[in-house]
Amino acid sequence: MNDGARPALTNLTFVELQAWVVSLGEPAYRAQQIRQWLYQGLAQSFAEMTTLPLSLRQRLAEAATISAVQPQASLVSPDGLTEKVLLALPDGSTIESVLMLYEGRQTVCVSTQVGCPIGCTFCATGRSGYVRNLSAGEIVDQVLYFARQLKGRGLQVTNVVVMGMGEPFLNYAATWQALTTLHDPKGFALGARHMTISTAGIVPGIERLAKEPLQVGLAVSLHAPNDALRNQLVPINRKYPLGTLIPACQRYTEATGRRITFEYALINGVNDTPALARELAKLLKGMLCHVNLIPCNPGSGGECRPSPRQHVLAFQKQLKQAGIPNTLRVGRGIEIQAGCGELRSRAASEYVAGALDVSV
Repeated sequence: MNDGARPALTNLTFVELQAWVVSLGEPAYRAQQIRQWLYQGLAQSFAEMTTLPLSLRQRLAEAATISAVQPQASLVSPDGLTEKVLLALPDGSTIESVLMLYEGRQTVCVSTQVGCPIGCTFCATGRSGYVRNLSAGEIVDQVLYFARQLKGRGLQVTNVVVMGMGEPFLNYAATWQALTTLHDPKGFALGARHMTISTAGIVPGIERLAKEPLQVGLAVSLHAPNDALRNQLVPINRKYPLGTLIPACQRYTEATGRRITFEYALINGVNDTPALARELAKLLKGMLCHVNLIPCNPGSGGECRPSPRQHVLAFQKQLKQAGIPNTLRVGRGIEIQAGCGELRSRAASEYVAGALDVSV
């Protein structure tokens, strides 16, 4: 893994990889061979890159590393459909990634920052504070970690959602480089429409994404239909209120022709009333969008309690009657604290207490 002194090759674009290989005195075409081993062969060591001369493999091992992340702890749900991993970075920081298995789909949820500066009240990551942005390689390596695991089971990553720790649009350059790397047809070759970026509502990021060439999906964490409530739940709303955010979303759909997903975490007694559902329907009326209703994860801490099923169904009924497309997300990973930031918070406290069960 990356010891901090040697670069992780996943941090490099292909052009940068070519230049680096040439700087070693090797022909440029070696970069393509390395790319294939990294992203198609899913090599875990340079020794596995058998199409390269032995002398070059040894030299690569001395000069670089395969990955920028190191697994520290892992939790798997009882049904085996969700796995969360705690990954250590070269500077000792930790991040979380999650693998979710569905019928015919294997989705990896990745982080883009260590911690998060947004401070949403129902999110464990938000309460832990912000440390730094991730590099592109640190984002890519979260996907490759699970891709290697799936390969051993005859499966592959089919979808990537940028919905883990951090706000992707506050680390735009690295996030976009990571997605471009994963999309590269001669590398990992994941289709752009199989990738989704989730934002708390950073308007400049939405506007920038609308101009990008790749058809990456967009999800917006809404959670409230009015500024008064959203200011409490998602503090960034004070900078980008709904009067700014919703028109930006409308412009995005008009420019791209792509549907936006609005994420709405239902919190008992806070944002789950039929009246608020009607207000939400009015806010989104006429927009090319879909509302993803998510009962709040009870492990998130704070004041978050999931809405009871009758509240959820009553809320959903109002949206349906208003003609707002919506789905109720199937809960995944509650038993293993798969909500954003929960394993990291637990690991920090249990490591201090000497009780963390490392199981990778």
